[in-house]
Amino acid sequence: MLREVLGQVTAAQANFYRVATSAYGELLCTSRARLKKTGQWVLVGDQVLVEEIDPASKRGAIGEIIPRRNQLDQPPIANVDQLLLMLALAEPALEIQHLSRFLVKAESTKLPFILALNKADLCERQTIDDWQEKLHAWGYQPIIISTTTGQNLSELKAHLAHKITVITGSSGVGKSSLINRLIPGAHLATGSVAQRTGRGRHTTRHIQLLPLDTGGMIADTPGFNQPNLEMKPTELAQCFPEIYRQNAACEFADCTHQDEPGCNIDKHWERYEHYVQWWQELQELAILKQMQGRCDVGVKYKQDGMGQRRSEPKLARHKYRSLSRRRQHQELDLLTADDESI
Repeated sequence: MLREVLGQVTAAQANFYRVATSAYGELLCTSRARLKKTGQWVLVGDQVLVEEIDPASKRGAIGEIIPRRNQLDQPPIANVDQLLLMLALAEPALEIQHLSRFLVKAESTKLPFILALNKADLCERQTIDDWQEKLHAWGYQPIIISTTTGQNLSELKAHLAHKITVITGSSGVGKSSLINRLIPGAHLATGSVAQRTGRGRHTTRHIQLLPLDTGGMIADTPGFNQPNLEMKPTELAQCFPEIYRQNAACEFADCTHQDEPGCNIDKHWERYEHYVQWWQELQELAILKQMQGRCDVGVKYKQDGMGQRRSEPKLARHKYRSLSRRRQHQELDLLTADDESI
């Protein structure tokens, strides 16, 4: 029996991971405590070394994470080739700012991405043409699809062949329905849009990689209604094709493309207000982080069942935390040693 084998994490839920290996097939694994103690968090898509394998029960333990090619924070996944950003033309209705924020989030990953607009069967032709024209002006070429009628699914599938693709987007836009069409044996749960809120219901609870018959894999991920923007304010301009396609040289290297003298960016485009709004949001966030960095309290990180890291403030020991019994004994020993040396 091999002491350790190389595998790929294909699913994660709580502290259990499904790892695909060539030697033993799929193994159900836990993560070694030493990984968490050193700040290493196992993600779906990770290449890992599995040890202490029990072939009979198909179990093992993840002992090492191979260095990643890339990593996403939302959804938390590693070693992907491209994104499939999927939104719906109707049910839930497509909103300009909502779509724009998802596009900025996709651009911020620096990965190639495909934009697919689903539920074409629920829209008039003129509505679809209007959205296509708008997106072309923004710098994007969407694929209009329908998981109900199968419209343009063969074209979309060709873009997914031989690549690891993360499908992301709002809840209720048809991500699970698309995977069921692409992989007939997947049998993923699907849900309808809530009538009261007009938003999709969360049917996908954890991340998993599924193999495509054309080669490659697609990652089914939980939907979210508002993507977070994790970047420096100075990086935001590179997330808008309307800015970076201008190839304009401003007088100052740190130009924010707002009110500075010598800014050569043309500001007459539809999403410019989005750019200003989110630049201010990121600037406020940067100031907040800077203030937190000066605080004595500090921040600690925890991992939830989805593998998403979240931060929470550390309690200042002298103000809020009581000493452990072991620490009390250690400090008592030190105090005693000081007394004996006098």
